[in-house]
Amino acid sequence: MSIKIGALSYQHPNKERLFEQITFTLGKGEKAALVGDNGVGKSTLLQLIVGTLQPSAGNIFTSSAPWYVPQHLGQYNYFTVATALRVDKKLAALNAITQGCTEQQYFNDLADDWEIEDKIYAGLSKWNLGHLTPMQSMGELSGGEKTKVFLAGIEIHAPEIILLDEPSNHLDLTGRKQLYEMILNNRATLLAISHDRTLLNLLPETLELSPFGLEAYGGNFDFYREEKEGKINALQNELHEQSKTLKLTQQKARDVAEKRRKIESRGQAKGKSGSLPRIIAGGLKSKAEGTTAKALDAQDEKLNNINENIRNIRGQIQGYQVLKIDIGSSALHRGKILVDAEDLTYNFGGGPLWEPLTFQIRSGDRLQIKGDNGVGKTTLLKLISGQLTTSVDRIKRGDFTYLYLDQDYTLVSPDLTVFEQIQHYNSRNLQEHELKSLLIYSQFERQDWDKKAAVLSGGEKMKLSLCCLAVSNHTPDMLILDEPTNNLDMRSLDVLTATTRDFNGTLLVISHDEYFINDIGINKSIEIKKSI
Repeated sequence: MSIKIGALSYQHPNKERLFEQITFTLGKGEKAALVGDNGVGKSTLLQLIVGTLQPSAGNIFTSSAPWYVPQHLGQYNYFTVATALRVDKKLAALNAITQGCTEQQYFNDLADDWEIEDKIYAGLSKWNLGHLTPMQSMGELSGGEKTKVFLAGIEIHAPEIILLDEPSNHLDLTGRKQLYEMILNNRATLLAISHDRTLLNLLPETLELSPFGLEAYGGNFDFYREEKEGKINALQNELHEQSKTLKLTQQKARDVAEKRRKIESRGQAKGKSGSLPRIIAGGLKSKAEGTTAKALDAQDEKLNNINENIRNIRGQIQGYQVLKIDIGSSALHRGKILVDAEDLTYNFGGGPLWEPLTFQIRSGDRLQIKGDNGVGKTTLLKLISGQLTTSVDRIKRGDFTYLYLDQDYTLVSPDLTVFEQIQHYNSRNLQEHELKSLLIYSQFERQDWDKKAAVLSGGEKMKLSLCCLAVSNHTPDMLILDEPTNNLDMRSLDVLTATTRDFNGTLLVISHDEYFINDIGINKSIEIKKSI
């Protein structure tokens, strides 16, 4: 058995419960995806398996030490490549021994791994990092290079258990394809967190972590989605039946109330006419009132139960349904030339970044910027939008407005609260209750409104950015998205996809997520090739 989790619970140091009673098993060589909304504890669960965090209750068994590829890499900036790869002690021992040291501790540290240097360079080279040295600082590397260093560790250590936390986030298309091949061909037990649907569909089992616990689905991500859609349909049918029952119960309650009123009226009439002795009339009245009161109480209890069921079902349906935020429509007529570039390049470090580009962008185009990491895709976006200029005028821009959303959603001010942020952009002068309704619709609960934007997740920042756009009077003619799917959970990615798909203006996107590109209707591309 490779990974066995039993009745696992975890609470934060502030005593807030994150999850409890999680139980699952992954056998030798089995591979699974771990999915769920941001904040439910997916990364925490991996860190518990690795051992960097300790559970509040329950037990964790692993047949050997897992190799962990983390999502957040900034904490390793002060490490060397060797330290990140956990080979620094072996390298130091090998160096000491080759210089003549005979202390037993060096031999213990080396553990007969005399070929460790060759393994390191072979692992790095496999991930196109042959230019790195073991003593190089991780802080000098790009996000993609840091991820590849940890992926190279799989080649170096050949672990029996691999844990991946958003491994494709910083990888270009070439790097992603190499990652997919590794996942398919490696025989280790593997558990991966990802919003990359191509990657998720490579894994034959899906584990969903939610506030209600962990549920296993015996298929890949597409299978999981189909199962979820089936649950939505079942819930909607149940909601329909409960709504019918509610109407019948309400009618029955009205009938009981009317019956009680009539009984009381007849009793009062007979009492006044003297047709019954007062003591008998009073007893009959009390008995009738008692009977109808019990019936009314029973109907009230039934109504309360039905209403509670309906609230629960609607809550579950809302949790499954895809949210869409209306950001308005561009007023530009389709086909207007917005950007005209001829032999465009950009000099950096003494030479051009890419081979000369010639292209036009017209209003209504839905266009992807393609190219490997480091080739200058973001630079090209900034030239198109006018944030950067070239010494030689090779690009002409028409009169258009744009909104630039990057992967960090810097449109959102970190010092403002959620509600202050949406107020700041409210140039439509919507009423306060309208702003609050939009926030609730966008899944910002009341307790979230006073949170500083700095503490929001990537998905929350994305939704807040779209809310700000929705309440402004300035629908952009061009929407520019720079790696927008990084740092999003699947539900947030669905929100972005649905909103972007319905935007009728010009769309300019950098993304290596092929599912996202297909879903939003991209119909053109500009491919950048590195200048030789």
